[in-house]
Amino acid sequence: MTDLAPDVVGGPAAAPQGVNGTASSGDSTAARPGGRSRWTEKRWFLPLAEVVVSVLAGVGFMALCQHISVNPISRVGQVSGLAKIQQYAALLGIPVLAALLFLAYRGTLRHYQIAQRLVCAALAGLATGVVAGGIAVALHGTPWGLGGQEGDPGNLMGMANDMMRGKGLPGVYPPLFPALLAVWAKLFHNGIPGVGHALKDLQLILSALVGPMAYLSWRMLLRPFWAMAVAVPTSIVFLDPIRPYSHGSMLVLLPLLAACFREIRRADELSTRSAALRGLGFGAAFGVMFLWYSGWYLWAAPGSFILGLMLFPWRRGRAAITRALVFLGVMLATAAVIGAPLLYQLARLGASTMDRYAYINTYIDPAYVLGWASDRSGGLTYHNWPESGELAGQSGFAVLLLLGVGIGVGLGLRNIIVRTAGFVLAGAWLLRFWFASHMEHNQAVQLYPRTTWIIYYCLIILAVLGVMLTYQRVFGWVRGTLEALSPARAVRISPRVLAQVAAGLVCAVALFATMGGSWSANRFMPSTNPGVEDMGLDAWRAHIQQLDNGDCPKYSPYKGVKACNPINMGLSEYTFGPDENKLWCANSGSDYTVVCGRPPKN
Repeated sequence: MTDLAPDVVGGPAAAPQGVNGTASSGDSTAARPGGRSRWTEKRWFLPLAEVVVSVLAGVGFMALCQHISVNPISRVGQVSGLAKIQQYAALLGIPVLAALLFLAYRGTLRHYQIAQRLVCAALAGLATGVVAGGIAVALHGTPWGLGGQEGDPGNLMGMANDMMRGKGLPGVYPPLFPALLAVWAKLFHNGIPGVGHALKDLQLILSALVGPMAYLSWRMLLRPFWAMAVAVPTSIVFLDPIRPYSHGSMLVLLPLLAACFREIRRADELSTRSAALRGLGFGAAFGVMFLWYSGWYLWAAPGSFILGLMLFPWRRGRAAITRALVFLGVMLATAAVIGAPLLYQLARLGASTMDRYAYINTYIDPAYVLGWASDRSGGLTYHNWPESGELAGQSGFAVLLLLGVGIGVGLGLRNIIVRTAGFVLAGAWLLRFWFASHMEHNQAVQLYPRTTWIIYYCLIILAVLGVMLTYQRVFGWVRGTLEALSPARAVRISPRVLAQVAAGLVCAVALFATMGGSWSANRFMPSTNPGVEDMGLDAWRAHIQQLDNGDCPKYSPYKGVKACNPINMGLSEYTFGPDENKLWCANSGSDYTVVCGRPPKN
């Protein structure tokens, strides 16, 4: 699988071959007479094709699902909508997978390689396209996004409104998404009156783009199959359609850090000009991501700092040190200039900003990092969630995942991806328990439950790398053994067999993508029991938010003029009263005193 999709298919590093290993003159990629080559053979063509295919698969599938007409308030309507999404995915996906299998069995190696790259890119887009399509079904009949005007969505709308009113940046919150929301509202929804409608657009579009963003980021480091193997499950597991920008930035940050460390490690191979240009590019990427969502930088910082010191070319001579310093200096300066607005706000207000919001994830065993329950916990409490596994509380999945992690670390300790994921995991792990251990004394949470996501992400990365490295070692051992047994004849594993195995595994990942995407979308379907605050509450709120004409949305359970929640045209960024230096304990119900250590405030 790692040998089936070279970075430059048919390039000078590998002569084009048929799937049976023989040369294929019909697939030659040599330049045409006169020194000219076809534009489809340009080095940039296939990477660009992957970008286009992945984005179109995600956004296009979401747009297709907007035509599904069901009543999303009723459970029967929700099931019909989810089934229609699966029908669309099957009708589009089965012919594509059939073509991939055909090429694996009957096509040339070059054609199979190209098809595999594009299919892997499409599956990454389809995975989150299914989730975004499910959200489109959940919001069918209402122009409002998830949350209506309440909760975090209402706060984001307030930030965007304040920007449109000229009030400046939103405190210590990353300003890029509220700014995008403000611009989108002005361009397409008449400014402040339509900011809630603009939020729906961005929730759908950005949810669909999470998979392509993750896949394309990992393609900087991994071949298509393995990039897909990391991107598809992590995109589905971590995607939050209410705030898709937040987790999307986490999925991009880890491969970007690994690519950055790769440049530091090979600084002696770069010219000074190349080091400066690469530093400029990485600095711009880190700066923009910092403004997009900055929280992951805190959790990744300790491990990244230590790994950076370890990888710096201290003993490779003055030239290597100089170029590494040029790269780091330009990168940090560029990132600081781009991120200056938020850095200024953090320096001015950061020390006085305390997170005192406790909820179900702060009540459970802090060593549990393989699952997440939002503050829309429904019937879950710290008494019944997470469920205890069979082995010291750990489930079979947890044991298998940790086995993969161990193999990845054991076989790939010199691999830059393994090192990056391992060091980030260790740093986030220590910060998690530092803040959790001080929670009672300081009466502050400081967002430590969010380390769950980045730790879980690192574990998945290490497990997938463990599978990849095992495949490489086993394949190399088998090939060496066969050559040793038949030294007189070159014995090799047929590329056709490898192509067939890889194509079958791609089909399995495709099935997982559609099933997992449907699971994710189903969680956000409008609650059929709004009295229980589960993850469907935000879609429910979108259906009980008043329209511009005063009526309720089409499928709202409330009927009549002004029967739904009124529109708040003066919505601004939320402000809070004086800090009481006490935790506020949500999801505690009648156990508030036992959970929080004090009676609730009247």
